[in-house]
Amino acid sequence: MNRLVTYEAPRGAVLRDDYEVKVRVPNGEWQQAAVYEVRVDMHNVREASMVYFDMEGAVEVSVTCRRQELKEAVIRPLSYAVPFRLERDTILLTLDRPRKLSIECNGDRFGNLHLFANPIETDAPNFDDPNVAAIRPGIHRLPDLLKKVSSADILFFMPGMHYLEETLLPIPSGKTVYIAGGAVFVGSLVCDHVQDVAIRGRGLLYLADFHRFSAFRGIRIVFSKNISVDGITIVDPPHYSIFIGKSQGISIRNFKSFSTRGWSDGIDMMASEGIDIDDVFMRNSDDCIAVYGSRWDFYGDARDVTVRNSVLWADVAHAIMVGTHGNHQKNGDTIEALRFENIDILEHHEPQPNYWGAMAINAGDGNTVRSVVFESIRVEEIEQGQLFDVRVIHNKDYNPMPGQRIEQVVFRNIYYAGGSANPSRIYGFDNERITTGLIFDNLWIGDEQVDTINHPALDVNEYARNITFIK
Repeated sequence: MNRLVTYEAPRGAVLRDDYEVKVRVPNGEWQQAAVYEVRVDMHNVREASMVYFDMEGAVEVSVTCRRQELKEAVIRPLSYAVPFRLERDTILLTLDRPRKLSIECNGDRFGNLHLFANPIETDAPNFDDPNVAAIRPGIHRLPDLLKKVSSADILFFMPGMHYLEETLLPIPSGKTVYIAGGAVFVGSLVCDHVQDVAIRGRGLLYLADFHRFSAFRGIRIVFSKNISVDGITIVDPPHYSIFIGKSQGISIRNFKSFSTRGWSDGIDMMASEGIDIDDVFMRNSDDCIAVYGSRWDFYGDARDVTVRNSVLWADVAHAIMVGTHGNHQKNGDTIEALRFENIDILEHHEPQPNYWGAMAINAGDGNTVRSVVFESIRVEEIEQGQLFDVRVIHNKDYNPMPGQRIEQVVFRNIYYAGGSANPSRIYGFDNERITTGLIFDNLWIGDEQVDTINHPALDVNEYARNITFIK
């Protein structure tokens, strides 16, 4: 069955007219899709475009480039091999499944169109359920929303858009916050010492104009358990898109994020465990995904983290970062049992050598990092940086002491399209603080398989040991 759901943009939403996007089921009527403005790349902040809809089966898409003559187009991730054709200034394609795509006209990666074809929602909550706070276009029941979320904050509603005066909306245990398609919600959602909370929908959490809140995060999950985030998009938070501290049992699915500020990481987790991240698209101006031990008020080890079936785009820093922060006062933490699988990294661009690495394990603060698997990772572009960076470090900007050890790390079926990347570093710190037990199983750079530590794509120091290559 072919099905399609589009959402009208609310009055007051920040839109763009660089592209006209229309969608339809085969042989159906074309429907206009709203094109939102999203900001990208803190090096030189620019306005890009984003469109979303829900689909099942097959959907035809028409994208007309309005700002310039269309000479060529690319649809990424390239591994999806989405077929398309050009008709004058229009790109025509058919999707046979939900996809998260970057459509780039004439090589422009910063004024591009981000297209998010979500799966059809099959289990939207009952808006009359007393445990559901529904944020939707149309008629809004402000007293009911305040009652359901038990918030002391005052909400101000405009047609189709929602504003929080104090910017923070605490969510109690057992509640669902549902941001419906076509809704734009301006504010931050907080799960603090709660459990069994769902944040979901198809709408936007919009933070692009909150410049004065230097530590303002999209979603904060701290000292909590059994929390799920599903389907929504966060636009330009001043700090992390999703921050997880000392929490467990966190599920994040079909999540999308854009950011352009300093320290505006995508999903960061401190001293947490049991994190499952699936089918996300992150375009961030700092680490897209970061896994740490202790930091700030959150103490303890980090373990059992999975990230899979996702697209990561690091306009700054790392796509994946592990290990920098730990409890240096108690000789560090253990960060273990991490898996990154079936991921397309569209870009890694970092001018500072200490933060290179599309995939990075940097053990600092006495940390031991072990049992990490990177599998089926495809890296398309490294403008500045390197493919991976595995080091026991003493980063004086963040670490009072060096890390302790990195061990049992597997890189399996890793493909980098090739280009001007710097050699990837594999370093221990000294004879006691070593990196050991790395396995490279089918590592490719361009059209060449890397099968020895003497390959020019690698930089290995004397404190890195027991490195194995499998063809």
